[in-house]
Amino acid sequence: MPHAWLVVGLGNPGPTYASTRHNVGFMVADELAGRARAPFTAPRGMRADVCETRLTPAGMGGVGADAQRVVVIKPRTFMNDSGAAVGKASAFYKISPENVIVVHDELDLDFGRLRVKKGGGDNGHNGLKSIRAALGTGDFYRVRFGIGRPPGRQDAAAYVLATIPASLREDYAVEASRNADAVETLIAAGLEAVQNRFNS
Repeated sequence: MPHAWLVVGLGNPGPTYASTRHNVGFMVADELAGRARAPFTAPRGMRADVCETRLTPAGMGGVGADAQRVVVIKPRTFMNDSGAAVGKASAFYKISPENVIVVHDELDLDFGRLRVKKGGGDNGHNGLKSIRAALGTGDFYRVRFGIGRPPGRQDAAAYVLATIPASLREDYAVEASRNADAVETLIAAGLEAVQNRFNS
């Protein structure tokens, strides 16, 4: 049976943060769950909203002998403590770090760009830092959703926690779909294939 995958969309819980740049990981998780037509549930003790599905060549939510099990989570912790949810989920579903994919906002990539890589530093991202500590390694996949640097002298923290302007929400939805495509390609075809297709 193929290995299971854990896809972690990073963000902050609650309506206050729902439409902020820091929550693009949640947007991608929602997109994947929507494609699978599978609901998020809140299992006791998991500290995350969880969607269990499978990926086949036909897409998310497929069935068959070649289906790969995919667990999509949105931590219910705040970003800085994301590792608590990821550690619990990876242990419960017996998924090793090399099958963990973390989708997160990336200041160092312009909006409209994405990159997929395995391992690397945290680059000041507290969600990644927390996950590295929980898993005991940084050797997991990262899907980096470009949000760009703030204009002028705006503080980076204020920028990522600001609500996405209404004029850009449709563009962000398009990018969330493209990042979800990258997650599916990574699981189905591997790192080299997804980098060749999506890294910009």
